[in-house]
Amino acid sequence: MTKARLLDLGVILAYLVFMAWLGLRFSRKQKTTEDFFVAKRAVPGWAMGLSLLATMISSVTFIAYPGSAYAKDWSNLVPGFLVVGVLLLTGAVIIPYYRRVVGMSAYEYFEKRFGRPARIYASLAFSLAHFSKMAFVFYLMALTINSITGWNLDLVVCGVCAVMVLYTVKGGIEAVIWTDVVQAFITWAGVLVCLGFLLFLAPGGPSAVFNLAVAERKFSLGRMEMDYTSATIPVLLVYGFFWYLQRYTADQTVVQRYLVAKSDRGALRGVALGAALCVPIWTLFMLIGTCTWAFYRLTGEQLPAYVTKADQVFPHFIATHLPVGFAGLFMASLMGATMTMLASDLNCLAAVGVEDFYRAMRPQATDRQRLRAARILIATVGALSAGCALILAHAKGDALSMWFAVSAIVSGGLAGLFLLAFLSRRANPQGAFLGIAASLLCTVWAVLTNRKLIDLGPFNYRGDDLTIGALGHLVLWIGGYLASFLFRSPARKEPDRDMTVWAWLAERRQTPRQLVPERDV
Repeated sequence: MTKARLLDLGVILAYLVFMAWLGLRFSRKQKTTEDFFVAKRAVPGWAMGLSLLATMISSVTFIAYPGSAYAKDWSNLVPGFLVVGVLLLTGAVIIPYYRRVVGMSAYEYFEKRFGRPARIYASLAFSLAHFSKMAFVFYLMALTINSITGWNLDLVVCGVCAVMVLYTVKGGIEAVIWTDVVQAFITWAGVLVCLGFLLFLAPGGPSAVFNLAVAERKFSLGRMEMDYTSATIPVLLVYGFFWYLQRYTADQTVVQRYLVAKSDRGALRGVALGAALCVPIWTLFMLIGTCTWAFYRLTGEQLPAYVTKADQVFPHFIATHLPVGFAGLFMASLMGATMTMLASDLNCLAAVGVEDFYRAMRPQATDRQRLRAARILIATVGALSAGCALILAHAKGDALSMWFAVSAIVSGGLAGLFLLAFLSRRANPQGAFLGIAASLLCTVWAVLTNRKLIDLGPFNYRGDDLTIGALGHLVLWIGGYLASFLFRSPARKEPDRDMTVWAWLAERRQTPRQLVPERDV
């Protein structure tokens, strides 16, 4: 290892040690599951907002966004604009509502609305989807570090996993949130440093970079055509709407952030802060990709033969043009982004596992036993995800393509299930289950025929990949509503037992000056 890489390694090790120390500081506070999963609902809104921002930034963001902008334009930024739009539509209602009806698991709501099987389905869909992505996030982070430094990929995966599991097991959600806060600032620093070098190392400086990018339409957001067979702007907007609707209404990693805040207003402000910061961060990553493209065009520098994909160009720039220490800062930021997202996933998977499954299997278990089960679950899932990342590192074939197919099947329809539950008094459990079945069948058909894994000729799905998720949500929502007419409607509920938006609106009319009464905790 060169002296330059030793300095980068020193920066990374200092960062990992600091993150582990910060997480361990909260270990003494973790006495109950209430502490471990929702931090006694006492986290400041601004910290919760920065934590939410950190959970939406991963190794995929660090590499895929610049790679996408390098290869074409800024069209993949379009779905991100919907994060603010969905927040404006749902935030003022969903956030205080969940804080009133949910204890620790987001999927308690589905049980109250449609029964235990609906909760199990939603919990399994969330768990399978998030576990399936964890190995790929790990793998992409380690592959990037390996391409920059040549360090052993297996050691990178194991080292990062060990630190992440340590502070998540010991410090609970409070440790996750405060390490997220640190990571949010590290991310900004790493991004701005890289952007500064890209702009000022290029011949002609920033003006030459921007003039060339504008002339070549590198800032374009795509085509404004009503064509659902390709990733046009309307398709990207529909995809973004349903993706963020699912995240804000049926994703434990986000809903759990609602629950840790001190008040409804603090939760709403925190979520608004996180959403407002996401778009600028994503935009900066897109700008990095465009500036990387302009840098190599302006300098005429040839890329080496092993750089064959757009995703590899930005890491190559870091390895060859960033001074010693600065590359370490970027890699520390990349590792931190991976750890914050995966630590959040681990804590949320443990919350779902304990609250939705362990409690049902062992109803007599004490809170101490549930806390121990949560810690064992975090360590086990963390080790499994690292193991899967190592398998990916040494496997051949298009594993990523298969992951997209599997994740679309196992996670489809949760936003549709929420819309069915929250918007319709007519909806009943039987209709919801038929909607779930129809959504799964439709999603499986669309994935298999779209990717030509099965050829049904004229009955193949012709839409773009990005439309499949939206299709699953719509089929569950509309199909579940129509199927509910086949069964007897539920008896008229008492106002305080009605779990729909209409009861919420009636309650707000009665108490117009309040968001909603705070949940007793």
